[in-house]
Parts: sequence; C-alpha cells; structure tokens
Amino acid sequence: MMMMMIWSLCLIFSLSNSKLVLASPAARHHHLCRPDQKDALWEFKSEFYVQQDPYSGITGDPKTEKWRNDTDCCSWDGITCDPKTGKVVELDLRNCNLNGPLGFNSSLFRLEHLQSLVLVNNNISGLLPDSIGNLKYLTVLNLGGSKFFGKVPSSIGNLSHLTSLDLSCEFTGELPETVGKLKRLKELLLVTKLSGKFPHVLLNLSELTRIDLRSNFQGMLPSNMSNCSKLEDFDISGNSFSGSFPSSLFMLPSLVYLELSRNYFSGSLEIGNFSSSSSQLGSLSAGDNNFSGRIPGFISKLVNLWFLDLSFWNTGRGMVDFSSFVHLKSLRSLDLPYLNTRSTVDLSLFSHLTSLTSLDLSGNTLKITSAPHLPSPIYSLMLSSCSISIFPKFLQNQTSLIYLDISANHIEGHVPEWLWSLPYLRYVNISQNSFSGFEGSTDTIQRSTKTMLDISSNLFHHLPLLPNSMMFFSASDNQFSGEIPRGICELLSLDTLVLSNNNFSGSIPRCFNNTLSVLHLQNNSLSGVFWVESISHHLRSLDLGHNQLSGELPKSLINCTPLEFLNVENNKFRDKFPSWLSLLPNLQILVLRSNEFYGPIYSPGDSLSFSKLRIFDISNNCFTGVLPSAYFSAWNAMSSVVDFVDLVPIRFAGRGTGYYHHSVGLTNKGLSMELVGSVLTMYKTIDVSGNRFEGDIPESISLLKELIVLNMSNNAFTGHIPPSLVNLTNLQSLDLSQNQLSGNIPPELGKLTFLARMNFSHNMLEGPIPQGTQIQSQDSSSFAQNPWLCGAPLQVTCGGEEEATRQEKGEEDQVLSWIAAAIGYVPGVFCGFTIGHVLISYKHDWFMRIFHSFA
Repeated sequence: MMMMMIWSLCLIFSLSNSKLVLASPAARHHHLCRPDQKDALWEFKSEFYVQQDPYSGITGDPKTEKWRNDTDCCSWDGITCDPKTGKVVELDLRNCNLNGPLGFNSSLFRLEHLQSLVLVNNNISGLLPDSIGNLKYLTVLNLGGSKFFGKVPSSIGNLSHLTSLDLSCEFTGELPETVGKLKRLKELLLVTKLSGKFPHVLLNLSELTRIDLRSNFQGMLPSNMSNCSKLEDFDISGNSFSGSFPSSLFMLPSLVYLELSRNYFSGSLEIGNFSSSSSQLGSLSAGDNNFSGRIPGFISKLVNLWFLDLSFWNTGRGMVDFSSFVHLKSLRSLDLPYLNTRSTVDLSLFSHLTSLTSLDLSGNTLKITSAPHLPSPIYSLMLSSCSISIFPKFLQNQTSLIYLDISANHIEGHVPEWLWSLPYLRYVNISQNSFSGFEGSTDTIQRSTKTMLDISSNLFHHLPLLPNSMMFFSASDNQFSGEIPRGICELLSLDTLVLSNNNFSGSIPRCFNNTLSVLHLQNNSLSGVFWVESISHHLRSLDLGHNQLSGELPKSLINCTPLEFLNVENNKFRDKFPSWLSLLPNLQILVLRSNEFYGPIYSPGDSLSFSKLRIFDISNNCFTGVLPSAYFSAWNAMSSVVDFVDLVPIRFAGRGTGYYHHSVGLTNKGLSMELVGSVLTMYKTIDVSGNRFEGDIPESISLLKELIVLNMSNNAFTGHIPPSLVNLTNLQSLDLSQNQLSGNIPPELGKLTFLARMNFSHNMLEGPIPQGTQIQSQDSSSFAQNPWLCGAPLQVTCGGEEEATRQEKGEEDQVLSWIAAAIGYVPGVFCGFTIGHVLISYKHDWFMRIFHSFA
C-alpha cells in the first residue's frame, strides 16, 4: 500500500512538472535555428522565383514555398542544423523549381558552416560565383542539372573537405588545375561542355572511386592510371578521346564500371598477363569507337561481367568466335552489333547464357534454326540488318519479350497475328522490310497494349487501328492513301506521329490531342488550311513540307515554347513573315522555302533575336524590303561554337529507335542535298535567295562565325560586298549571284580556306578577281555577267597590260586630235586672211562701224 502511494505521488509530481514546462513561455518559443541563419535562408529564398518547367519532365517539389518565417528554420524542408550550435549544415533543394541567377553576394554564402549543398535540377543560371570557395566546410557540392555556365571558378580548389563534387551543368572551358587540391574527393561528376585534354590533375586524387567525364574532352588518355587504385566507376563516354586505350585501367582491382563508348579510340584492347581472378569488372561498354582487329581474347576471362557492349567493332571482315562469349555466365546484356565480320552467328549459341535478358546482334549475318532456344526470360531482342528473310517463328514462345527490333531485313508478306498477343511486348520495330499487310482482323493491333510501333519503309496500303496505349507511331514511306484516319485523334497518349512520304490527301485532322511533341506529315498530298486545332502546345518538331497547304501560318504556334524544328517548305502558305517565331526560345530550324510569303521580314519593334536558330531558309518567296544592318546581331547559335544534341530524342529504349531522324533539303555548293540526323544538327545555314530584298548586305552577317552556307542570290541587293565576310571562317558555300552588287570582290575572301564554292555572277562588280587558291579554283561561270570584272578565271585580262593598252590608245587619240587640229588650222588661216582683205578693202566703213560698236 505504501509503495502504491509513493508511485502515485511520483506520478503527480512528474505531471505537474510537465505542465510547468509546457506552460513556460521560454519553452514554448525556443527555436534551435539561430536568427542569423534564419535571415540568410529567408533572403536566399527571396533571390529566386519558383516556376516549374512543364517540359522538363521533372516533377518539382517547391520546398521553399513551404517555409514559414514564424517557425524554426531547422524544421524547414531541405534544412538540417547542427543540434548543438543551431547552425545550418545541410541545404538540400533538389527539384525545387528555383529560377534566377546566384549572385556573388548571395545570402547563401553567409551560411559559412554548410557541409552539404545540393541544388540539383533547378533553373539557377549564370556564372558560378568565386564566393563558392568561401564555404570551406563543404563535403558535398551537387549542382547537377542546374543552368550554370561559363568557366568553373578556380576557388573550387579551396573546398579541401569535399568528398563529392557534381558540376554537371553547362560549364565550358577547361577544368581548373586547383581541382587537384581536393585530396579527399571520392566522387567527381562532370557531365558538362568542358573541353581540352584529359585533366591530369585527377591522377593526384588517390581517393577517387567515381569519375564521370561525359563532356567534350579530346586527345589521349594518360598511359598510366594506376594512381587511381580505388576507382570503381570510370565513365568517359561521349567525348572525343582518341588513340589507344590504356590497358592499365583494366588492372585496377576495384574497377566495376568502365564506360568508354562514343569516342574515337582506335587499335585493339589486348592486355598481356591478364588475371581474371583480380578483376571485379562487371560492366564494359566500348561501343561506337574505332577499335579494329580481332575481338580481344581477355574479354572472355572477365567472368564477372553482366553488361558488355562491343558495338561497331571493326574486325575488317575477319572471323569472330562467338562461342567465346558463352564463358561469361553472368551476362545479362550483350551488345555485338555491326562487327563487320564474315562469321555467321548461330542464335542457339546464346542459350547457354541463362541470365541473359538483352541481346543485340544487329548488322551480323544470323543463322536461325527452326526452333532456337533462347534464355527465358529475355526482354529485349535486336536483330536489325541480319539478312532475315522469314518472320522468326521462335518469337512466338518469347512470352517475356518487351522490345523487338527486326528492322532492315528482307521479310515479305503479312505480319503474323500472334505477334500482337505476346503479353508484355510494348516496342515493335519492323521498318525497312517488304511487309504488305497484317494477319487477322483490322482491330488485332488495337486490342494489344503496344506503346511504340514503327512500320515505316514497307509496302503497307491500309493504316491499322491503333491501341489507346500508343505513344510512338511511325508509318512513313509506305503506300497509304486517302484521308488521315480520324481515329488517330483518340490516341490520348500519342507523343510522336510520323506519316511522311505517303499519298495521304484531304485536310489535316483538327482533332490532334495536346500531347503530341512530334508531327511529321511531309511529302503527301494534303491540302486546305492548317487549323489551330491541329496544334499541340507540346510540339517540339513540326514538318508539313511538300504538301498543298494554304492560308496563313497559325499564330498559335507561338504557344509551342518547346518547338525546335519547323518545316513548311513547298506549300502554298500565303502570309507575312512570322517574326513572332523569334519569341520561341528553342527554335533551331526554320524552313519556309517555296511558298507565297510576302512583305518585309523586319518591322520596327520586331525582335532581332533568333538565339538558337541554326538553319534559316526562306528562299523562293516574295519577301521584300531592306534588311537592317544589325539583323543578325543576336543570332547566337551561328556566332559561337555551341553544343547541340540531336533534336527530339525518342523516349524509348533500344538502338533502333534512339532518335527519330529529321531531314530537310538544302542547297549547298550549287547542289540540292538532304541533311539527315546528326549531320542536320551540326549544319548552320542561311538561305534568303529567290526573293526581292534590296539595299546593302547587313554587316552583322559577318558575326555568324560558324556559318557554313550563305545564299543571298536572286535578289536586288546593292552596294559593296562586305569585306568583313572574311570573319566567316567556316564558310563552305557563298552565293551572291543575280543581284546588283557593285565595287570589287574583297581580296580578303581568298583567305577563307574552307570556301569550296562561290558565285558572284550577274552583278555589276568590277576590278580584278582576287588571287587565292579557293577563288582561282572556281569555274569562270561563278564570275560571269559582270561587265567590268577581269582576271582569271575569266578570259578578260586586267592590271598593267590593260593600263598600257589604255595609255597607248590615249596617245593615239592625242595624235589624231593634233592632226585634226592642223588640218583645220591651215585652211582657217588662209580663209581668215582672204576674208579680212576683202572686208578691209571693199567694206571699210561697215567693218569699222561694227568694230566700234563692240568697243
């Protein structure tokens, strides 16, 4: 009983103490966060505005919007404080939709005790301030996916405690030497636009376990990289490294991931005295290089490999022992496409790889037995360009198959009905064959759950009904006709629709959904107006070229802020120049050629900025007026070296559909040509030919130093050819013919070493044609119909010889003048004396009266 009373008293006492604590004002308002830290964070929040990019594909979490000034800042989302001091030690604002620049005096730098700063996937832009080096306690700095540009500040080297550094932004230039001071660094990620040679300072960082240098580096790798003994992950893909690949990397005992694809490495990869027992290598990607010779034998000893990519290894039509890969029992993904070998691949060989889920044998000659046994489950199978002539029936048993590519083979007839019944099959590429139809009912495909279907370059006549799950559909280069089926409008998930090079007629459907990012209807017989209802605000690529469309270009295209590619060539559009297109921030290719556009292309108040434009073709229209001298001054993409990725990547796995290849016709070096795929992304051209422009050639065109083709022919330009065109050092083709240009051809143009084709004909140019290898190699027709132009390659001579001829002719004319004067002088004197004698002798009084009247 006594014990019960004691326990009761203790309980009452503890509860009363709790009430006292809860009631205490000091306890109620105590915050861990220090006021100076809170103020710095609140000011940092105000330095940016929050706005989600709807086209980034990233769902943001605006943490700063949830901060409240009357609460403890240590409880705010993304903030971690030291529990003892109340100082902010971690700031994690990844995916917070922050927009704006980071100033050199940002309040961020007042958080001097930060140990971790993560600003991943925001739209924070501008130069990274040197002040970043003041955060000397940082161990983690992650800016990946932000929009910082310019050079990496050398003050980064002050962050001696860093163990993880991610600068995967838009930095250019070279990596500063001061990075070599970061002796504790374990992870370095530089997915950037940095250039130069391999940063040798990294060899001094012996603690590195991960290096990701997917940038623009070039040159050779160091021959000895044994200092990086703790390296586990080394990724240098997508650079321009060349020469032989250092075998020392394969000797690193901790290396697990080695990614060196898409470079220019050459030679072989032979390694002497290789011991498989010491290698932990699990992933080796060496594809898309210039490696040649036989497949290295040591690869078959890498028994821990689960991923191997040797694509485009050039064996020089040698033999490949495909059975050597059977020893790699752990392989889950094997890519061996386009080995340039005489060997035939027996598909049954890979049945021994029981863990295999992805196999790519494209570009090799394939042997398929009647019922080859493949590992199950296999999810991805790529057999493009394998000389297959019969649809592989063994696929019927591959019930786990998700991705199938049998494109570019020789398969004829109908696509079997059972293909659409494979339960997990989502991505099908049967393009570039000779299929003519589909087995089964018209809704066979519609009842499936396919996501991507490419049937282009076949002999199909009837467009199949498609399932609602369809996201990518390409049916170009077939024999479809009639109107585009309105059923396509019901595909609510459709992202890419390519129906080019068929014979569709009628109007473009007015019901396309608002999810389309790629709409290509080029080279059909479509007519009528391009309706506003046909435009998705998500459009990134629109190709309506070579049809019979008319009317005006819909101004609602201005809402398509992701638009990169716009081609309406060879139609009947009649409209003023759509200067409002300059407001599209991502527009890279604009082709309005061969329509009925008219009027000036500039009016006072119009923006002169097409900052990302690389191809500008408005030729063969009815444009008029004068181009302002500064018209091209803000065309940044043509004035500097910038890195462009292929336009509109297709968001599906697999080598066969990595990108949809755009194409556009251009005139270069006097020839019509079609640019396709990656070549198109590198080209920079301006074509304003076949219009009625007048006035001077704008001086600002000389700012476009990356320009490759310039065609201003068949207009009414006057004035002189700007000597500043010599700044266009990458120019390969220049056509100024059929204008009213006068003066000399600037001698400076002879310095343009890449200028392979030029045309100055049908102008009013004069003087000698400049001497220079590129100019003198031109045909005389390039200078024809300029009455006062002389010198090679024309037959008209000029210079000293012409001057001597002119002087000699002048002397002859002077002699003839004196002879004529003499002939006229002698009779004149005789007549004068005779008349004078008569007047004085016989009419003296009359003569004197006349004389006195003048006097």
